[in-house]
Amino acid sequence: MNYSQKAHQYARGVVSGAIPACKYVYQACARQLKDLDNPPAGYHFDAARADRVCRFVELCPHIKGPAASRGDLMILEPWQVFILSTAFGWVDAEGNRRFRRVYVEVPRGNGKSSLSSPVGLYMLALDGEAGAEVYSAATTRDQARIVFRDAQAMARKMPGYRKRFGVDVTAQAIVQLKSSSSFKALSADGHTLDGLNIHLAIVDELHAHKNRDVYDVLETGLGKRPQSMLWMITTAGSNKHGICYEVRKFVLDVLAGHVSGEVAESVFGIIYTIDEGDDPFSEETLRKANPNWGVSVDPKIVMQTAAKARQVATARANYLTKHLNVWVDANSALFDTEWWRKCEDRTLDEADFADDECVIGLDLASKVDIAARVNTYRRLIDGKAHYYVFPRFYLPRAAIDEDRHPMYRGWELQGDITATAGETIDFSVIEDDIRAEAPGLNLQAVATDPWQAQQMIQNLKRDGMPAVEYRQTVATMSEATKTLDALMREGRIHHTGNAVMNWMIGNVVGHYDAKENVYPRKEMPQNKIDGAVALIMSLGWFIQQEAEYDGIDDYFKSLAGAA
Repeated sequence: MNYSQKAHQYARGVVSGAIPACKYVYQACARQLKDLDNPPAGYHFDAARADRVCRFVELCPHIKGPAASRGDLMILEPWQVFILSTAFGWVDAEGNRRFRRVYVEVPRGNGKSSLSSPVGLYMLALDGEAGAEVYSAATTRDQARIVFRDAQAMARKMPGYRKRFGVDVTAQAIVQLKSSSSFKALSADGHTLDGLNIHLAIVDELHAHKNRDVYDVLETGLGKRPQSMLWMITTAGSNKHGICYEVRKFVLDVLAGHVSGEVAESVFGIIYTIDEGDDPFSEETLRKANPNWGVSVDPKIVMQTAAKARQVATARANYLTKHLNVWVDANSALFDTEWWRKCEDRTLDEADFADDECVIGLDLASKVDIAARVNTYRRLIDGKAHYYVFPRFYLPRAAIDEDRHPMYRGWELQGDITATAGETIDFSVIEDDIRAEAPGLNLQAVATDPWQAQQMIQNLKRDGMPAVEYRQTVATMSEATKTLDALMREGRIHHTGNAVMNWMIGNVVGHYDAKENVYPRKEMPQNKIDGAVALIMSLGWFIQQEAEYDGIDDYFKSLAGAA
């Protein structure tokens, strides 16, 4: 069986269900099979071109681990053959490649770098391109040199490659003198990024790029050659506002058939991850997400990591991104979102809590982005306090129109967020909402950080509202933050599943001091936590009142006596 046949067999296995795969892998395979049956206009599949690159990769030696010690050559797995043959097999009538951008997202340990380095060596010397400029690119020099160093090590162990194609390996470059071609590491903190004439740019771990500067330079440098390629292999990350997530979103649109045209036709993408509803800790799910399961991915070690992540919330984000290729909202989440999810009850009706004590928590940290108001009700059940959470979120219309977050528009449409007119939030809108609701509530307090809300506090007090200052300090926030975590685990906090609140709970990271006090923070500015902070403030007010009594039971007895 030749490589193209092996690739087609893999695609058919995925589409038939014989090979477990997520929907994005299914879509990539289905796209290839459809194109083979009905080729896109102007292109045909050249099996010889596809087989040639695969054959070359299998002539490259391993350079790390026991296989390197034995002197083994690389052996491509079917999924790798599928990627290579699809990316390199499609050409036009002049022999120029169809795919100019290749995006592969796969969990750690599945051989990303060992696949990328041979591609760089192939494009340097075997692609027939005079003056080929091949780069391993990243934002930092160390990151850029990872793939390059692997390619150096491979080339040094391949005397036949060097002699046959006239390749020399130096400290800073791999060069083919006869064609004036070179393979170098390229980074934003190294030499200039201007004036590139790229044949191939390899971007390893695109998710680690904190800005789009390097990516934009590479895209610009691709336009000077007829079949240049941007080769991107990455794991998932946590920056959903970065260039990697932007590229990923476009790839998903291509796979789903939501975009078409010349640019869409030039993009090949495949994403190995899990599907919604999969058990993230099961071996079956891990097999689906890791195509090299049992090859370069050690099942025993990964299952041990899964067991830890199941028990320890702070280990879960790293497990999800590195082993299941799931994008998360923070690298070290403070709260276990699985516990939060279990507390969801979409049948809750706020009108049923009119007689229960209510505290409104307000976090008005920004007038140009989200402001949060959370109504928290407390009810005694079997001698224990339960808390019921009903959040409201306010956002300037400009934030939605400018797409400051990809989900803002959808959240507005489903009613989870309220858009206010203009560039900034008019706090009087929030004031008016509180005034309108207050007569129907057993309102105990409107807890507000005075930093942005001094005027609102004064206005509400003037109208007879129980507005109180609640400063966001370690002393006021730590105990309430820990209480929220405990309430989730005990199932004593209940919410309706507001999508914005769910997102914000997942964004909270914890800053601990020497006394193990914890303060809720966000890892990046775009990872908003306003709703979680407002909820913590409302819980904090309840805790302060209970502290005056001998526990919650005495507190409720005092309320009953007063009644």
